[in-house]
Amino acid sequence: MDNGIDLGLVREVVEDVTKDRVVENVCFVGCGASSAELYPGYYFMKDEAKRLRPFHYTASEFNHDQPAWLGESTVVISASLGGTTPETVEANERAKAAGATVISLTHAPGSPLAETADNAIVHGFEANYAAKLEKLGYCLALAVELVEQVEGCAVYEAMQAGFERVFDLSEQAAHEARKLAADFGAAYADSPVVYVTSSGASLDVAYSTSICLMMEMQWVNSGHFHSGEFFHGPFEIVEEGVPFVLLMNDGKTRSVDARALTFLERFRAKVAVVDAKDYGLASAVAPEVITYFNPFVHTAVFRTYAEALAEARAHPLTLRRYMWKLEY
Repeated sequence: MDNGIDLGLVREVVEDVTKDRVVENVCFVGCGASSAELYPGYYFMKDEAKRLRPFHYTASEFNHDQPAWLGESTVVISASLGGTTPETVEANERAKAAGATVISLTHAPGSPLAETADNAIVHGFEANYAAKLEKLGYCLALAVELVEQVEGCAVYEAMQAGFERVFDLSEQAAHEARKLAADFGAAYADSPVVYVTSSGASLDVAYSTSICLMMEMQWVNSGHFHSGEFFHGPFEIVEEGVPFVLLMNDGKTRSVDARALTFLERFRAKVAVVDAKDYGLASAVAPEVITYFNPFVHTAVFRTYAEALAEARAHPLTLRRYMWKLEY
């Protein structure tokens, strides 16, 4: 297989952005699934950067509560699959009006998002499961490159090596998960609610799984929370048969997820575990950076779970009540 992103392009974009300005702030802005796919880049930067200040905004809040630090020393990284999300296009315009530099990620060249950015990266989507990870991958790669070029990144080489391998591994993982996905679809088809939890860089994979794959695409009631918050409220609803999805991480926060899983199993909740370790993530990326690559495996594998659930419920992932059908 030959999946992945153009790391040379990422380097060129960041060189262009940093050549004539001091960068102090990096703001990741999007809506829904795109917002979630920006999160791992934010997570990397908040862990690894010593001088750069990262922020993560939903676009509508960014537009209505513009931060005081937004200006010439800010880089805004925005994303929208179709490039037409009104709130995110507006965020680009507001950011540029304030003097910030905008890098946008979209699948649609020539879209409003691309046209309102200083630099636009067009990513794949339809080809396979790995292609669906390109937006996530480009955002994380931009975060890594910004840290490297602005202040130096201690894990730069390890991250670059990880990018070279994680797309093929994730594609393979998605196909390996087919049987488990079918079992999940059959077991969860009639669930009235599904709770989703994770931690670390995959926290917003849990978020998008809940609000997009479950609520938007399947009309299934859902809630999400951080595994580390499980014992500060959510565990009170656990009893036998209550449906959960746990996106289990390999790396720094694995013990956080494991503690929640132990409790769920203790009280016989219905738990579907998607464990990055089961798909050999450690064989593709170095231990010092494995935390940042969990979202690739979780996103690819759970897409097959969502497809199986849609089939079991005879409810296509493309079916909508309101989205694209009326003004709102």
